[in-house]
Amino acid sequence: MDGTRGGGGLLRRGRLRRRRQPQSHSGSVLVLPLRPRKIRRQLRRSAASRVAALRAQTLPSDDSRVESTEDDPRDPLPGGPATTPDAVRREPYGHLGPADLLEASPAARSRQTPPVRLVQASVPPSRFGEVPATPSSVVDTPALLCSSQHSSAAPPSVAPATLSGPQVDSKGGELAWDSPLKRVLAELNRIPSSRRRAARLFEWLIAPMPPDHFYRRLWEREAVLVRRQDHAYYQGLFSTADLDSMLRNEDVQFGQHLDAARYVNGRRETLNPPGRALPAAAWSLYQAGCSLRLLCPQAFSTTVWQFLAVLQEQFGSMAGSNVYLTPPNSQGFAPHYDDIEAFVLQLEGRKLWRVYRPRVPAEELALTSSPNFSQDDLGEPVLQTVLEPGDLLYFPRGFIHQAECQDGVHSLHLTLSTYQRNTWGDFLEAVLPLAIQAAMEENVEFRRGLPRDFMDYMGAQHSDSKDPRRTAFMEKVRVLVARLGHFAPVDAVADQRAKDFIHDSLPPVLTDRERALSVYGLPVRWEAGEPVNVGAQLTTETEVHMLQDGIARLVGEGGHLYLYYTVENSRVYHLEEPKCLEIFPQQADAMELLLRSYPEFVRVGDLPCDSVEDQLSLATMLYDKGLLLTKMPLT
Repeated sequence: MDGTRGGGGLLRRGRLRRRRQPQSHSGSVLVLPLRPRKIRRQLRRSAASRVAALRAQTLPSDDSRVESTEDDPRDPLPGGPATTPDAVRREPYGHLGPADLLEASPAARSRQTPPVRLVQASVPPSRFGEVPATPSSVVDTPALLCSSQHSSAAPPSVAPATLSGPQVDSKGGELAWDSPLKRVLAELNRIPSSRRRAARLFEWLIAPMPPDHFYRRLWEREAVLVRRQDHAYYQGLFSTADLDSMLRNEDVQFGQHLDAARYVNGRRETLNPPGRALPAAAWSLYQAGCSLRLLCPQAFSTTVWQFLAVLQEQFGSMAGSNVYLTPPNSQGFAPHYDDIEAFVLQLEGRKLWRVYRPRVPAEELALTSSPNFSQDDLGEPVLQTVLEPGDLLYFPRGFIHQAECQDGVHSLHLTLSTYQRNTWGDFLEAVLPLAIQAAMEENVEFRRGLPRDFMDYMGAQHSDSKDPRRTAFMEKVRVLVARLGHFAPVDAVADQRAKDFIHDSLPPVLTDRERALSVYGLPVRWEAGEPVNVGAQLTTETEVHMLQDGIARLVGEGGHLYLYYTVENSRVYHLEEPKCLEIFPQQADAMELLLRSYPEFVRVGDLPCDSVEDQLSLATMLYDKGLLLTKMPLT
């Protein structure tokens, strides 16, 4: 998602000259004609040198503990999300508390149930090891608490859309100051880089496991249990009282926002009456043994919105969630697997979970969710455990799971989901048709006719033939397929997927600093019968950078350049159409510089445009749209 190339990178590839391009599933990928090559080379060198100079500087930070503002390193695995930057790790595990126990499923791929791994986090990270135990082992360890370095002073009071460790929970009640959730949100408010904030929040989510170990060894591979014995760890994220308040005060609709389901005698039943989910109907279904599943809680809960809006930048993929409230001694859903990476956060009560490996290789990292399974379809669970408040359970796509409440205790959990249809296969599915089209247009070998007699030796009925013509035909196919990589418009397809991600994304949640230094913090208001403080303007001396790292993407389409952005997205998935601004050719290098230089500031007068007018026009347009912030407040 990151790493746009130096000035003109979107327009650089000469072979993607101005010509008709086929439509992809997400739109066309036409690029603009090149400007004179000499001028563009000069602009590229100029832009690259400015970025190098900017990265040699240190961004002044609102948090003196952040020693560097260089972007955090990416996981070296292909397509791997960002890992936690060393600069924000004040201690070996990111200033974590006492060591805690993590239980992970075994590495063996057998249908038999091998011993479950118990992974003990310890200091230093190089001692992170594995301790064998039986599946039924339960080990009590000291509770893990998030760092309390900021607990001595409350952050200033801000608007609900600001990230400063929300003063209120999603219901509107005051969060306890000793809540680990409030402390980490307050810490995020002091981190100037949005990418660092995303890395830090993910580090807190899976603590005490180091994120780099998780991504290298467990992500997409193993089920993982993090047991904390801290019932307040997620306090303020969401509660049953929040759900009750939403039923009373919000337009929650059955089927659209809320599902009522139960699993009885091996069958799942969905009992959604039509219309609004009023408390009388919802709680009657709950008393009848139905689990209540709240879809898209971020549309109703400011805290869940904040949580997901920060984490989506960590994954580079849409982060969604559902909340599940299950009554005592019941089960809401049949065993099944999903097509998403799932993080289960236990918020209230207790729930017994059983997790099973994919039954066959075709179900591993599944592309679609499964139908409901019966108990006869399942083998032995690879992980069976009771989640307590504060615990975290992760399992990859294709892992079958089921959960039930026992012992007269209800359960409330939130499932965070990501990485739906975000595979190499999905990427190549878009690349290959475009590569074939370009190859046929540009290379005569792809336009040559098939052998007149190829049906005499090719096809299933000839699959066992030893005909040398068949061998030659297969070799020709291999050669042509190998050449397709040269014609693959990889960057263009990556931009289209990035555009889709921008559309999927939640609108950003701002820190105090971002609000104060952007258009959202201007003191323009109506007072004494007239507007006051109107007319603040950017100049060539104003220093600016993008509001956040992942809020915008520059994409070439239909012979034009468009900047797609998230700041006007809805908290309801795809409620709004994609929003974009057109960027003119003479401003393309400046726009790329702004996107690549974040979080370092760039002087407006140093933007590589052809004129001062173009510099000010671009910066003003971005600032007015809420996409830029300034180093100093505008007056």
